[in-house]
Amino acid sequence: MADQTHVLFVEDDDVIREATQLALERDGYAVTAMPDGLSGLDAFRADRPDIALLDVMVPGLDGVSLCRRIRDESTVPVIMLSARADSIDVVLGLEAGADDYVTKPFDGAVLVARIRAVLRRFGHAGGGDRDESGALAAAGGLLAFGDLEVDTEGMEVRRAGQPVALTPTEMRLLLEFSSAPGTVLSRDKLLERVWDYGWGGDTRVVDVHVQRLRTKIGQDRIETVRGFGYKLKA
Repeated sequence: MADQTHVLFVEDDDVIREATQLALERDGYAVTAMPDGLSGLDAFRADRPDIALLDVMVPGLDGVSLCRRIRDESTVPVIMLSARADSIDVVLGLEAGADDYVTKPFDGAVLVARIRAVLRRFGHAGGGDRDESGALAAAGGLLAFGDLEVDTEGMEVRRAGQPVALTPTEMRLLLEFSSAPGTVLSRDKLLERVWDYGWGGDTRVVDVHVQRLRTKIGQDRIETVRGFGYKLKA
C-alpha cells in the first residue's frame, strides 16, 4: 500500500461501496471502505489516507460532520458525494472544509478523473511556473497586500504578523489572486486554474472557498465584482 495512493471511502450503500471500491482498485488505488461516519473517522486516524471520499448521508456521523472532524486534524483532500446537485448538503460540505464534490449517481471514470485532479493540485500546491492549463504553482518572493503577507516560496501566509492556516486549495486560490492583484478573475477561470477543471463546473465551489478564504485573510481583502468574478485588492 506504501506505493499506492490510499483512498478512504465512506458510503453506507453496500452496492455502491463495493462497486466503487472495486473500480478504484482496478485503477491502482488502495481503498479502505467504511459503511458509517464513526468507523470512517477511526480508519482515517489509523491509516492517514491520501484522500477521503465521503458520502453526505451516512449513519453514526454524517459526512459533513466527518469532514469537519477530518479538517480539524488534517489538510488531506476531501471530496464529498451528494445525491442531489442542488442540495444544501453540497454547500454545507464545502463550508465544512471539503475541496470538491461529485454528484451521485456518478460514472466511475468521472470519479477517478476528479480524484486525479484533486491529487494533482495538492501535489503541486507548492509548485513552480504555470502549467499548460495556466495554473499557478508558485513564484519566488514575498508579496505584501496591506497587512497580508504571502510567502510563495515557503507557502506561508501572515496577517498582521500572525500566521494564517490555509488548506492547500485555499493556498492555491490565494496564489492565483496574488499573481494578479487588482485583476478580476472569473469563476470559470478559477475553476480551471485552481480546481483543474477542463470542463464547466459548479461555481458554488469557488464562491464557498472565496468566503472561507475571506474569513482568514480579511473580509474586505477579496472584492466581488458583480457579474464578472473576484479580485484581490492591491
